Amino acid sequence: MVRYVYDFTEGGRDLADLLGGKGANLAEMTRLGLPVPPGFIVSTAACRAFLATGAAPEGMSREVSRHLSAVESDAGRRLGQPDDPLLVSVRSGARFSMPGMMETVLDIGLNDASVRGLAKVSGNERFAWDSYRRLVQMFGSTVMGVDGALFDQVMTRLKEARGAPDDLHLDAADLAELVEGYQQLIHEVTGEYFPQSPAEQLRRAILAVFRSWNGGRARLYRRREHIPESLGTAVTVQRMVYGNLGRDSGSGVAFTRDPATGRPGLYGDYLPDAQGEDVVAGIRNTVPLAELERLDPRSYRQLHDHMRTLERHYRDMCDIEFTIERGTLWMLQTRVGKRTAEAAFVIASELADERLITREEGLARVSGDGLARLMFPRFDTSATGDPLAHGIAASPGAAVGAAVFDSAEAVRRAAAGDRVVLVRQETTPDDLPGMVAAQAVLTSRGGKTSHAAVVARGMGKVCVCGAEELTVDTAAKCFTTKGGAVVEEGTVISVDGSAGAMYAGAAPLVDSAVMRHLETGERTGGVVDAVADALRLADDVRRLEVRANADTPADAARARRFGAQGIGLCRTEHMFLGERRTLVEEMILARDAAGRDRVLDALLHLQRQDFVGILAAMDGLPVTIRLLDPPLHEFLPDRTELALRVGVAEARGEQPDPRDAELLDAVRRMHEENPMLGLRGVRLGLVVPGLFAVQVRAVAEAVVERTRAGGSPKAEIMVPLVGDVTELRLVREEAEQVLARVADTSGIPVHCPVGTMIELPRAALTAGRIAEEAEFFSFGTNDLTQTTWGFSRDDVEAAFFSAYLDKGVFAASPFETIDREGVGRLVGIAVREGRAARPDLKIGVCGEHGGDPGSVHFFHAAGLDYVSCSPFRVPVARLEAGRATGAGDTTSDTR
Repeated sequence: MVRYVYDFTEGGRDLADLLGGKGANLAEMTRLGLPVPPGFIVSTAACRAFLATGAAPEGMSREVSRHLSAVESDAGRRLGQPDDPLLVSVRSGARFSMPGMMETVLDIGLNDASVRGLAKVSGNERFAWDSYRRLVQMFGSTVMGVDGALFDQVMTRLKEARGAPDDLHLDAADLAELVEGYQQLIHEVTGEYFPQSPAEQLRRAILAVFRSWNGGRARLYRRREHIPESLGTAVTVQRMVYGNLGRDSGSGVAFTRDPATGRPGLYGDYLPDAQGEDVVAGIRNTVPLAELERLDPRSYRQLHDHMRTLERHYRDMCDIEFTIERGTLWMLQTRVGKRTAEAAFVIASELADERLITREEGLARVSGDGLARLMFPRFDTSATGDPLAHGIAASPGAAVGAAVFDSAEAVRRAAAGDRVVLVRQETTPDDLPGMVAAQAVLTSRGGKTSHAAVVARGMGKVCVCGAEELTVDTAAKCFTTKGGAVVEEGTVISVDGSAGAMYAGAAPLVDSAVMRHLETGERTGGVVDAVADALRLADDVRRLEVRANADTPADAARARRFGAQGIGLCRTEHMFLGERRTLVEEMILARDAAGRDRVLDALLHLQRQDFVGILAAMDGLPVTIRLLDPPLHEFLPDRTELALRVGVAEARGEQPDPRDAELLDAVRRMHEENPMLGLRGVRLGLVVPGLFAVQVRAVAEAVVERTRAGGSPKAEIMVPLVGDVTELRLVREEAEQVLARVADTSGIPVHCPVGTMIELPRAALTAGRIAEEAEFFSFGTNDLTQTTWGFSRDDVEAAFFSAYLDKGVFAASPFETIDREGVGRLVGIAVREGRAARPDLKIGVCGEHGGDPGSVHFFHAAGLDYVSCSPFRVPVARLEAGRATGAGDTTSDTR
């Protein structure tokens, strides 16, 4: 038969999957000889069986009775014994900590008879009735489904009748009356009476805790924390001890180190004459844990010793709950404590210094997500007031600036030395100059992977998207809040990209010392030194190289300061915006080859200088340059605006501007219903004569110029959107001819490997053939995710992704963390077949996933050579690439 119940003496922390975190740790403390009230654990297997069938699994009740008998024997009294009752608590305890998300029932075993026995044996009638009212209230709401607010109303009426400011001012008679009122309420709402049988109370409480696994708040918490729905919760049943027996009793919560900063010492709160639930609920002000040394020196010394024992045993910061019952200390719970990102790095470093853990284990205990939080400035939220609006926290950090509503104004004001926030309904590639100039981007539409979000993250810009509460009127240069307030251009606002909030005025910022270190190398001790040490170790042990996605010399230089080992994606389309856009228009409008060649010659000169600057910034390191990818019509004016200008002129009987008319004709001619699946990428290079050739020539001539200057340029040419090997072969042959001509003309050898971006399912599935023509692969996982799922990223995220997350279709957006089952499988196929055809094939990834912590671990396991991400995510990728090696893979669970 399957076993469902375990005594504390039978388990340990290595059985957390079966006994839950709480039960496993109680068993571990019991094994260590710490003072733990006896009890037993009903396993997660029992919970899963109950949730599957709606009934307790066969044999569970008999096991519970047998283990309860052992607890009764140890205590020398029975559950609910009328003259001297044994009382127990029933608490949830999932594998991963879910504080407050599931149910607890205390004081099981009290009834109308045993409450009088408890009063007599304790010598404290008020304590007995207070314990009984707690049971009736908890049982009524948790097990019998009565709205907790109704119990609060009964309590409030009684306090008002007695003139009592809180429950401490109610005497034993008042509390007895309260119990009667609670029992009447239960009967009125449910038609049932509060059960007087202690065994019935215990049985129903255990099943209620099982049911709470599927409660709304528990499910929401699991979605946020990515805790699997299938785990279930264990239930711990434990003999009650009481902190509310007078001034020589009390309850508290303690940490072996400061969970906010990581500093060593005893931290926590203590509440005399109180149950543990009172400490957590905050119904009374606690005193600092240090005050316990004055109130009860003996218990304080014992607690200090036990905490030291636990930290050394768990080799980590521990979170502890304890109760003192008439001078006797009892340990009720321990677990590896939750902590801030700052504390995580400091604790890992200090435990390694103390030789409790190895440096490699310390690396396993920090995370890229935590490092990212430490890199961005923060607002002092105590001084921000209420937000004007909420949106999607698309790119973290905090920024202050004057609201502006178009790109040109952002550029103009920034050039004059002003700080600005670009506010749009949504952004397009044409907004890039304004985004570069702005401190932050705020949009009323779009999601975490909209254009605004992706580009802002790539640049390290603060961004809040999808602030639907705002009505943005770019023509009137203002936005209106949900409350009707109008914010006009030039008004200073503050944008919190970490919380997805926007405030009026200039909220004060708190600088990031970690970012200063990454920019300058300055070390100031504390968390900065801890981060620096973790990154250095990650660099020593990682196999994956980390490159950056960078399109300008400034971005390339910053990426190098952040530790990038090259550029994995240089997007040439960003070099065609701004003033250069007119050249693209002229190329499209050219009537003959001679006209097109004149424009291409002008673009050649400009692109060559761009590449010279980037290659100089990354001298000696690889720079992968992607040939033009977006459809050409993205570089043309908006069709509606053009049609309006031409139509207005014609309606007035005027001759439309010839260039407007010509452009409108071109825009109409090039219009596509689905341009992201149309004439773009390699297709442009094959259809538009000379376009790719001039880009390759610009790269080659930049290599020559840098070589002559004494540099060591390492340019690589990447062909986008290849779906068939023939496409790549044709472009590669043309590129090699151009490279050879430049080498012959200059007298300087020019070797630029030619590879491709794997971003279509067909490319992944035919990777073996494509590898015959490619010297490297780079996965473009943004488009690969779109084409695998059939999603248009800009359209679907705001439309239904939240519903998909709520319904469990996604654990996380596939644009944020790679979809291992679908997109990841295509990556695996392409790696295997590509390397089978070309064993020396260099393979990397340059999509947004290259900087996502979870995805970095996948790419390590898949055998890639490098990941590439935005400059500001390079430190995160370095850290996670080190952690992905499994060095010291004994990560303590702090989820």
